[in-house]
Amino acid sequence: MKPKLYILTLLFGLSIFPSCTKEEIKDEEYLVFGHFYGHCVGEGCIEIFRLEDDRLLEDQKDQYPGYTTFYEGDFLELSSSRFELAENLMDYFPLDLLNETDTVIGQPDAGDWGGLYIEYNYEGVHKYWLLDQMKSHVPEYLHGFIQKVNEVIIAVNG
Repeated sequence: MKPKLYILTLLFGLSIFPSCTKEEIKDEEYLVFGHFYGHCVGEGCIEIFRLEDDRLLEDQKDQYPGYTTFYEGDFLELSSSRFELAENLMDYFPLDLLNETDTVIGQPDAGDWGGLYIEYNYEGVHKYWLLDQMKSHVPEYLHGFIQKVNEVIIAVNG
């Protein structure tokens, strides 16, 4: 008698929750980008943003990113005018970065010159990197992207 009661209870429990279909599940696609400086004073020392298809969000935690895991921010949406300053940043993303096996490239912030945090989540690929701001410490294919990320951060904060 107990197995029948268990099965009925299970079926009832499942029936009260709506079912999910594949159409209802949408993978988020975004680019998280920002800079960090360890020996720095002020709000601008750590600036991390999340760029989505139609909006830009800014992290409120301003925590130094870790080297072993994705950054977990507390993001708040910014104005559409700030989104417009960053909306084409993904066009500058170097696809060669996806082939990197290390998450740390160069020596980010080793000499107080800062680092960049980049997180890519697109078409089922989810990766992150900490990039050195000193261009001589990173592959040449990253130079233009590093410059563009810094330009966007300055523009959004301006």
